[in-house]
Amino acid sequence: MPKAASRKKLPPARFFCGRALEMGALHAKIIKPSRVTTAQWVRLKCQYGCGGYGKRLTCPPYSPSHEQTRRMLDEYRRILLVHSSPGKIVREIVITLEREAFLAGYYKAFAIGCGPCGQCKPCSLEKGCLHPRLSRPAMEACGIDVFATARGAGLPIDTVASRDEPQNHYSLLLID
Repeated sequence: MPKAASRKKLPPARFFCGRALEMGALHAKIIKPSRVTTAQWVRLKCQYGCGGYGKRLTCPPYSPSHEQTRRMLDEYRRILLVHSSPGKIVREIVITLEREAFLAGYYKAFAIGCGPCGQCKPCSLEKGCLHPRLSRPAMEACGIDVFATARGAGLPIDTVASRDEPQNHYSLLLID
C-alpha cells in the first residue's frame, strides 16, 4: 500500500503579518472573508471616474465582478489586509507575500492589489498580460469597498481632497 504524501507544517497565517511589516507595511491584519465588503457601486466608480477604465487587463471591465469576487473570497478562511502609505508599494508587498505563502504550502494564496497596474504603458490588451507574475487586479477593480473593509478592521482610511494629503493604501492576500 503506498504511503500517503507527507504534509509539511505550514507557518501560522499571522507569520505573513510580520513579513508585511518587515517589508514596510504600516499595518497587517488577518481578517475573515466576511469582513471584506463587496458592492456593485465600487466598479461604477472605476467606470465613471477613473481614466484607466478599460485600459488595463487588471481593471474593469476585465477584472472580476463584485459577485465573482464575493464567491472567490468565500472560498477562503483567512485573508491578510495590508495597509501602507503611498511611499511604500503595497501591491509589491502582497505579490511577494503571495509567492512566499504559496512556497510555504498555502497553495491557494492570491494577492489583490491597490490601484491600477503600472507594469506596462500601455497595457497589452490584445496580446494578453506580459507580466502575469506581477500583475494583480486592484481591490476596487474587483468591487471591494476598501473604505468599509479597512474601517471594519479598525484601520485608518479617509477621503482626501488632493494628492498632497496623507493617503492610506490597502491590498489583500487571500491565504487559505
